[in-house]
Amino acid sequence: MIDIQKARLVFKEFINKYDNQEDFGFNLKVVHTYFVSNNAKELATKLNLSEEDIQLAELIGLLHDIGRFEEIRVMNGFNSAKFNHATYASKMLFEDNLIRKFIEDDKYDYIIKNAIENHNRLKIEENLDDRSLLHARIIRDADKLDNYRVKKEEKIEEIFAGRVNSKEELEESLISDKVYETVLLNKCVDIHDRNYPLDYWICVLAFTFDLYFKETLQIVKDNNYISVLVDRFNYKNKDSKTKMEKIKMVLNDYIEVRLNK
Repeated sequence: MIDIQKARLVFKEFINKYDNQEDFGFNLKVVHTYFVSNNAKELATKLNLSEEDIQLAELIGLLHDIGRFEEIRVMNGFNSAKFNHATYASKMLFEDNLIRKFIEDDKYDYIIKNAIENHNRLKIEENLDDRSLLHARIIRDADKLDNYRVKKEEKIEEIFAGRVNSKEELEESLISDKVYETVLLNKCVDIHDRNYPLDYWICVLAFTFDLYFKETLQIVKDNNYISVLVDRFNYKNKDSKTKMEKIKMVLNDYIEVRLNK
């Protein structure tokens, strides 16, 4: 049995133990967690899943970024290239047995573990069973969907705490050739290829290529997220400005093609 209300109370107790709640990015990740959990629930509902799987999707959403709070504490910001928050979350939950505070029944452990460990990978690992693969896809879509909201609403220094320090820094940035070429190939950007501030922004935009469900893509289209995010900044570098317009076109075209298949 999954008791979501109890799990939410445990999550609240978990984050309240941290002394660094005023650090850049901490509250952003708390809010993000709740949005992702709700996104997962709504997506699972739209997919006509069982009540059990809807609750499981919601729980995975609540737990997916639990390693982020240690990342902020240890790294003084976000550094996905040096601190894998998904792997750390898996350790906390299943090696340190934190999972039993959230849910007593262990029959979902395999699904939860695989969903969390795969939520931030460039690609989902192969050979997952059907139910684990389904929940890995749900959490990846739910997580990426809220990333559009975060990037639309939050301050740059909060979004990329410790990596990009200001809006001006991003607006004056160049774009790495590898990052740009990857987007033109309709592929997600490898986090290790990011060199300039704009690379981090483009990496988020390129999440679009990994969205699995048409329901998610429709939400992105309905909110005009791609154009809103690309147009959020006044790019000072002429080459970067031209490339960002191209990226906007490529992504919007991709969404239209996927939705019309």
